[in-house]
Amino acid sequence: AQQGRVREKVYGKQKIYFADQEQLPAASDAELRGLDGDIAARSGQLQALQQSCRLMEAELKDLNSSMTTPEIAKEIEALKKDCASYTEKLERIKSATNHVTPEEKEKVCREQQLYRREWRRRKRMATELLDAILEGYPKSKKQFFVSTEAGPCPGLLSQALNLFYLLGATQEEVGIETDEDHGVVLPATV
Repeated sequence: AQQGRVREKVYGKQKIYFADQEQLPAASDAELRGLDGDIAARSGQLQALQQSCRLMEAELKDLNSSMTTPEIAKEIEALKKDCASYTEKLERIKSATNHVTPEEKEKVCREQQLYRREWRRRKRMATELLDAILEGYPKSKKQFFVSTEAGPCPGLLSQALNLFYLLGATQEEVGIETDEDHGVVLPATV
């Protein structure tokens, strides 16, 4: 710094030293244009290399994500086995002699709807009848169904229930079983 080759600047408590650029030779305009041309050429080379690098990275990513030859061979074998099993199943279905015609299917569907409708009608009738019988019963319907024997009923209970008691009938003898007791569900229509 004392010889003048390096300059010194003080910022508060810090000192910064840097080369004195006034002592360096000045470049001519031709040299500056030549340097600018070198910079432009090298920038073009850099862009071309970066583009090439991006293309290679994309190709590498594609290759890494694709299956290897042994994996493809295993996949082909699995697909051939699936195809063979499906072909065999199709042949069995085609060769079966018990095909259902659309008319037979329609007939079965109509019968199923008829039986379902009848089941619902009879269940509703039985429920209404039991509700009428149990109208004056002091306990709940569920307790009546669960009880093993119907005891004497107070005055408002129907005569049919008193008849069951007089005969000494239990729940099983009367035959009061609900669909829910046996886990039976009304089937859906087809």
